[in-house]
Amino acid sequence: MRPAEVRILDAAKACSERWGFEKVTVDDIARESGVSRATLYRLFPGGKDVLFEALRLRELTDFFDVLTAEVGDVDDLVELVVRLVATATAELRADDHLALMLAAEPGETLSQLTVDGLPRIMNVATEYLTPLVRPFVDEERAVVLIDVLVRATISYFLAPSPYIDLGDREAARTVVAPLVASFARSADSTT
Repeated sequence: MRPAEVRILDAAKACSERWGFEKVTVDDIARESGVSRATLYRLFPGGKDVLFEALRLRELTDFFDVLTAEVGDVDDLVELVVRLVATATAELRADDHLALMLAAEPGETLSQLTVDGLPRIMNVATEYLTPLVRPFVDEERAVVLIDVLVRATISYFLAPSPYIDLGDREAARTVVAPLVASFARSADSTT
């Protein structure tokens, strides 16, 4: 990514925190980033919508970079999934930008975590996590397991349970271990 693109995305993030997605303008972002409108449109043809989509994608890839770094060289599927779920939950909770957006524009932000944004989230999650899960289960089961884990993690983040804290590894293990065991059993039964 070029330095100007990084500055523009950083400016879009800052402006959205200040004014919200709906109120921020391309002029605001251009001014904040120190680039002209023409440069902004050249780098992000389509303007604000394309720019915010690029910002969401950057935030997602940064998020999954943290997750994949956290698991290191884990050689057990249960431990891998526990670390992924606990780290994802902790990262979501610690994301100040996400917290600001949930407070300022809950409808748009929730939409980007669920209905409108879930396909994007699932695509990035599948791209990043399938290679980690694949050594333990076949590709089809890996994709299904990732789908379930992403949906559960988002759900528990948005509506925390009074009974289970997925940000705590041992608590997450009580939920994840039986699920992973069922995937491992179904993988064993087909081999």
